[in-house]
Amino acid sequence: MTTIRQLIQTSPTRANELLAKLAETSDNAVKTRERLLVDLKSELELSAQLEEEHLFPVLRKHKETRDLVAQALNDNKQALKLLAELEQMPKGSEEFAPKVAELRKVFQQSVRDERKELLPAVIKVLSDEEAQAVVERIEEGKAEIEETRRAEAEQRRAEQRRERDRADEALAREEEAAERERRSREVAHETAEQVAQTAEVINENSRQVIRSAAESVERIATAPISSGSLFWDAMFGMWGFPQSRSVARSSTVPASSTRQSTHEEEVIPLAEETLIVGKHTVNSGTTTVRRYVVETPVEQKVALYDEKVVVERRRPATDAVTGEALTELTVEMIETSEVPIVGKGVKVREEVVVRRERTRRVETVRDTVRRDEVDISNTRERSSNKRTELAYSRK
Repeated sequence: MTTIRQLIQTSPTRANELLAKLAETSDNAVKTRERLLVDLKSELELSAQLEEEHLFPVLRKHKETRDLVAQALNDNKQALKLLAELEQMPKGSEEFAPKVAELRKVFQQSVRDERKELLPAVIKVLSDEEAQAVVERIEEGKAEIEETRRAEAEQRRAEQRRERDRADEALAREEEAAERERRSREVAHETAEQVAQTAEVINENSRQVIRSAAESVERIATAPISSGSLFWDAMFGMWGFPQSRSVARSSTVPASSTRQSTHEEEVIPLAEETLIVGKHTVNSGTTTVRRYVVETPVEQKVALYDEKVVVERRRPATDAVTGEALTELTVEMIETSEVPIVGKGVKVREEVVVRRERTRRVETVRDTVRRDEVDISNTRERSSNKRTELAYSRK
């Protein structure tokens, strides 16, 4: 079981260790100094809070320890004031180490005063039951504060994990968007290649059609003229039209004219146009999100205390001489005033997420395509009638 003596003697051990580590750091160890300073502030504030809440109210009830309580409060305020100055000071400056040494000196003097003056007075004025009750309340308060701090630290860690998760999700969304963009470019490239290949196939088919038509025209031009009648064919043979004229006449025949073929088989190509639709990505707009800083004046009221030394004369309660008399005595009491210390913390108020969302739409592309058709007619009966009329005229 912890006693009041053990509590007062061992409570500053952790703070002394942190001060010693802080004094050994160099000006380049900025991060280490910041971490040690945070731990030291937590330790000193916890110790001062527990003493002011559970120990000092009990000691103020006794006349012997009332002045010691005021001195202890003054020591705590002075230490916390130096600690606040260290927090505001750049951690890599040359003035940091001397200020740490000053804080360490003040704290160690306060510890010595508590062990030499406060502890004997506490043991003298408090009974064992009162001292043990104070120890139990201090330990319970310390456990509650540490539990609260652990919960806050766990909450901060959970918030940091959520922040990391949100950052990972945002990064994953960006990577996914980049992958979709890459796939879109690949699909567009493949579509362009397919369009080019299809166009090449169409060009090749067109060239084949043109060559077939030219070959057909050449065959027609070089073939002997036949009217379908033996008489007229003989007459044309006797007249002996030059071959060159036949070729020239055939070459001027329109593409839609009727021509006769003496070949056993004619191939008439029927061409058809196909509609080829590709895709091309264009810039349809740009969204710009700019973050900027605005300054808003704020104010907050804080209660400050000033301590002034009051000197008064009064008649003694008794005529008996107490303590030293007829000797020189000098008493010094420090006046203190609280001043506000302003700091600023930064927290994430909200997030703005900028991302691209892909939506699908269907557009109808309209155009006209051409194709070849055939019209088949039979002229057998008309040729037979011509031959009959020729026979009657010969008679």
